[in-house]
Amino acid sequence: MMCFRKPPPDALGSLGMQLLRALLVLCVCRLISGYSEKERAHDLMFKFPLIDGHNDLALQLRILHNNRLSQIDLHNVSKVATDISRLQAGHVQTQMFAVYVLCGAQEKDAVRLTLEQIDVVRRMCTEYQDFELVMSVQELRDTEMRHKIACLISIEGGHSIDSSLPALRMFYQLGVRSMALTHTCNTPWAESSSKIYNFFQNRQNTSLTQFGKAVVEEMNRLGMIVDLSHTSWDTALAVLKHSKAPVIFSHSSSFSICNHSRNVPDWLLRELKKNQGMIMVNLHTHFISCRNDANISHVADHFDHIKKIIGAESIGIGGDFDGATSFPKGLEDVSKYPAVIQELLKRNWTEDELADVLRRNFLRVFEEVERVRDQLHLSRPSEIQIPMEELQNPCRLVLRPPDPRGVPSGQTHSSTAELRSPGLLILALFLLLSRILF
Repeated sequence: MMCFRKPPPDALGSLGMQLLRALLVLCVCRLISGYSEKERAHDLMFKFPLIDGHNDLALQLRILHNNRLSQIDLHNVSKVATDISRLQAGHVQTQMFAVYVLCGAQEKDAVRLTLEQIDVVRRMCTEYQDFELVMSVQELRDTEMRHKIACLISIEGGHSIDSSLPALRMFYQLGVRSMALTHTCNTPWAESSSKIYNFFQNRQNTSLTQFGKAVVEEMNRLGMIVDLSHTSWDTALAVLKHSKAPVIFSHSSSFSICNHSRNVPDWLLRELKKNQGMIMVNLHTHFISCRNDANISHVADHFDHIKKIIGAESIGIGGDFDGATSFPKGLEDVSKYPAVIQELLKRNWTEDELADVLRRNFLRVFEEVERVRDQLHLSRPSEIQIPMEELQNPCRLVLRPPDPRGVPSGQTHSSTAELRSPGLLILALFLLLSRILF
């Protein structure tokens, strides 16, 4: 590598020669030590700080602290991979915080639990000055200018809306700007890549039902990003063909490199390219190497392969920190993101390509989602309801007047109870007959 072309000696004075020798030594030292790529990575991320597509800190706040933010300082949190100090060290300028509740809550209290997780994300992103809650591309850009960490809220799993479009709209009003259609369980209207839970396993339409299409349409109308991570390939394909706006895989990797069902095969990547969406590479060890251990080189293999299939303009990063159980060596927490960029620089990725990966691709997708929303601004909110036979939820209340015959004694209106009392009816009849006969 040549740092510069040396001018003729007679064009330099003694001071110029000394400066030239110093620069040559510095350049050689950087090449020998490998520091050049490390510095380039940090400089690049300073100019184009990362938009990270997926982080489960909110889940850990519930597990470890029962959402009691008063008990911790988010600048330095133990037993997690994410805090403010490490986000800053990793040049993370925008973090998509996942709002996740267990699939076991699907037919129970998923909506309540989701509200509580939205509450904790909103609180941490408004109570700490280093954070700023954002709900649009413009707000995200403004936050970068103020050198704050932008917080975007994403729901992880369509079971959180309990098959209700009004619930989806209310979550949007609370600041949710993305939703994964499934987690590790099917919903009544979309299929998961996982078979862990037995929810809705025997449906005739296993990909995307008519109500599922209505969910996608309403997300397009609202300006909410459709997230296909965790969905089955058939569901993902159906969404890609139906959505008017680009979609994302917020934390998925390449199936060709690691043949895990959570990863995306090449044929589906090509459909994603047609949609102008993006895949944000997951760093979970099991999705990277399909083994119990991995390193940064394994991670870079996913980037290289996806770039070969659909180009760098369709790639981002969705680390899955605090959600996944293990990470590659050297990528243990959010402060280590520059190591990924350093490895890609070594593999001759250009700075322009990496600027796309770090933030420009996500900004493009988000802007297009908002453009589609603006195109649909005259469309009325959807009033489509899921058929009860598809829902099969024993906890759903059927909204009709209760049958008084099924109400326990003492809980009906007093006048009704009196009229239905056999003793009182007999007494009334006796008094009526007495008046007639006597």
